[in-house]
Amino acid sequence: MSSEIGLVGLGTMGAALALNIAENGFDIAVYNRTASVTTDFVAGAGELAPRLTATETLEDFVGALAKPRTVILMVPAGGPVDGMIEALRPLMDDEDLIIDAGNANFRDSRRRAQEAEATGKPFLGIGVSGGEEGARHGPSIMGGGQKAAWDRVSHILEAISAKFGDTPCATYMGTDGAGHFVKTVHNGIEYADMQMIAEVYGLMRDGLGMSSDEIGTVFEQWNEGPLKSYLIEISGKVAKATDPKTGKPMLDIILDRAGQKGTGRWTAIEALHAAAPATTIEAAVAARNLSARLDERKQGEDIFGAAPQKIKTSGLIDAIEDALLAGKIACYAQGFGFLQSASDEFGWGLPMSEVARVWREGCIIRSTMLDDMATALTETPDLNLMFAPAFAARLKDSHMGLRKVVAEAAMAGVAAPALSAALSYFDTMRTGRGTANMIQGQRDFFGAHGFERTDDDTVDNHGPWAMNAQ
Repeated sequence: MSSEIGLVGLGTMGAALALNIAENGFDIAVYNRTASVTTDFVAGAGELAPRLTATETLEDFVGALAKPRTVILMVPAGGPVDGMIEALRPLMDDEDLIIDAGNANFRDSRRRAQEAEATGKPFLGIGVSGGEEGARHGPSIMGGGQKAAWDRVSHILEAISAKFGDTPCATYMGTDGAGHFVKTVHNGIEYADMQMIAEVYGLMRDGLGMSSDEIGTVFEQWNEGPLKSYLIEISGKVAKATDPKTGKPMLDIILDRAGQKGTGRWTAIEALHAAAPATTIEAAVAARNLSARLDERKQGEDIFGAAPQKIKTSGLIDAIEDALLAGKIACYAQGFGFLQSASDEFGWGLPMSEVARVWREGCIIRSTMLDDMATALTETPDLNLMFAPAFAARLKDSHMGLRKVVAEAAMAGVAAPALSAALSYFDTMRTGRGTANMIQGQRDFFGAHGFERTDDDTVDNHGPWAMNAQ
């Protein structure tokens, strides 16, 4: 019997996704470069094994698929994806579909989609978020490529996706690299979310002298309110965990050097290319980079002394909750603004409210707030998310908490780069007349770049220093 779909790459994510597909009632052929991995995977699949077909060669793999064929690639991003496409295409028919479901750079997905389009061969690049647990039991799926190709497999992708109520968290985002771009921005927001949580953890630990268990209790309480989200939930569990080897709090044993796979960095780089403000994400990426400089940080502590000083301000926990809420809104406003800028540049027509809806379940940044964001993006699609009535009201109530926390952190010497960036963004976006006039004056003074005036519509004006220079 031919399989309806095939999957190449049985690493952690690929294996989980294959089991998810089988569990949802679809026969699936699987292939891994190391044949024993494929054999062991199917042998260990239990009651799902009858829906799995193990293949040892690419020829056998392609031959096991019903026509027109559909193949999902779950191999490392970059060259391995190109190599697998080159190996598969000669074995496949022109109408056969290849789907890259790895963590691809959206520019690679654009190139692959354009190459496929030129030869008339269908291709999809889909972002899959949720980690191993999501891949196994329901991820958030963001599709990019030809709409006809998406429609061909949407019944499978929607079936295996996470559900918000009865709504699948799987949506077509636009042509070529749109799906992988949305996933990239998701990951950038994820970086910022995690960094802001880490910053308030540091403030409670070093500024307020709270134990890990006490901090975990605070996170648990927050997860019952407007901050309810997957990341707040697991932060409480991490804070309360005990190291089985030493009996100490797990957080006291974990080295403060954070890893990264690059998608957050891609977000920051692309935002700079697009001149789109994503300062909270950029601060979070920089913070991860700084965390890697552990020896240098220790050297700085030896020279300048330990930074944190105890904070005696009362009622700071409530302010910290407000700070996280305000910081989150500012960060998401930047993320959705960046998505709109890219959508305009690449002609994707990204469905902004649907992006928020897809992120409501399955993905790492899932939260109750995203449902409200989806509503706001539907009702006021052209507004900065911070200006939407529901979120403007929340910011009016919470921004003073953010201001207080950033100020207290600065005075205590507790680094809070992402929260500080969120506050600066908020203050900049509510200032009708800022200070860029000084920058324009400087640029005109040293480079005769010209400037606009406030008292007429002309745009190429110069200051009196230009006449002095003559």
